[in-house]
Formats: sequence, C-alpha cells, structure tokens
Amino acid sequence: MEADRIYRHFCMGARALEVIGERWSLLIVRDLLPGPRRFTDLVRSLNPITPTRLTDRLRTLEAAGVIERQPAETGNEVWYRLTDAGRDLGPAIDELAFWGIEHAKEPPRADEPVPGEAVMLGTKVWLNRYSVAPPDGLVWVWRFRGEDSYSLRAADGTWARGRRRAGASRVCQPRGAARQPPGPGGSQGDGRLAPRALGADAIRHQG
Repeated sequence: MEADRIYRHFCMGARALEVIGERWSLLIVRDLLPGPRRFTDLVRSLNPITPTRLTDRLRTLEAAGVIERQPAETGNEVWYRLTDAGRDLGPAIDELAFWGIEHAKEPPRADEPVPGEAVMLGTKVWLNRYSVAPPDGLVWVWRFRGEDSYSLRAADGTWARGRRRAGASRVCQPRGAARQPPGPGGSQGDGRLAPRALGADAIRHQG
C-alpha cells in the first residue's frame, strides 16, 4: 500500500478508508453491487473517469480482496464482480447515498452526467426510508437511453436494485406508493415521483 494512503492512526475506520477511501473506489463498488460489469461498462457508468484511473482503482480493489475478475463464458472479455467483502459494503453505500439526499442534496451541475446507477441507488434508499412496505414480488423496471435496463424488486418489505428485467407479479404505480420527505420548514411533498428530474429518459412499470 502506498505510504500517502496510510493514516498511521489505529482505528478500524481508518483501516477501511485506506482500502476503499480513494476517489472513485466506492463508486466502483456501487456499480458492481447489482452484478458483474465489464471494463467498458464501468467506463461508461463512471464517466468522466479515465481508463487509466479506472485500471488503477480496479487493481487496488482486486489486491485488497474487494473485487475479483470473472472470465466471460465466451470471448476474451473480462468481467469484474464483488467478493463477499465487497458485497458487505452494500449497507455503507446505501447509508452514504441517504446521507447525501438528506444533507448534500443539490441538482446536477451543468456538466454532470446523471448515470442510471446513481439514480437507481438514490431511488432505492429513498423509497426504503419513506415509502410504505411494498408487496413481495413487485418489480419496477426503469429504462435509460443508451444504458441497461434496471429494476427495483420488492422482497421482505424492502426494495432491492438490479439490472435487466426479472419477472414481476403486478404493475407498480408510483403515485401514492411513497411520499416525498419533508422539505424545508416541514412541508410535505405531493407523493409523486418526478422521473425526468431523476434523469430517466424512459421509465416503464412492467408486470
């Protein structure tokens, strides 16, 4: 491990940050939580990361046992997936996203892309905090132009995010399913989700 990444402060939080605290590292974990990704997939979803920096971060996370390579069934493409240690970061990713919603929320800057991974993570953690418990088996499918399809699947009273489409038992209607959290001064939203504000070009509810 490089000397400038070591805190030299005995704390398990510091130890964790030495492994996953570098810029882009947790966002790589975020994008791998729903499933394996190719290098080109990560370059696209983590735009504007450079291929050189992504390669460096992947090597660091692989050496730390956070991710591993998964050879493709056909062809020469290499896929990256989380190890058990990497998947254990899921709750931390969720809590960071929710903290951002509560304490660092602001609209996208003029030059910022809005990747589907970020939209789905924010939507999932927001719904899990503020919506009523969804019925098991419900699947909410989201499509973003130029990206994979994503889904929010209800199980055990909470939402989990994934990619591609899975079977659904019924159509999800957004109105009334969740209420917006109180705004400044305690005002309450109208209970509607605003897909375009979240960056989705096309969102469909399938069942």
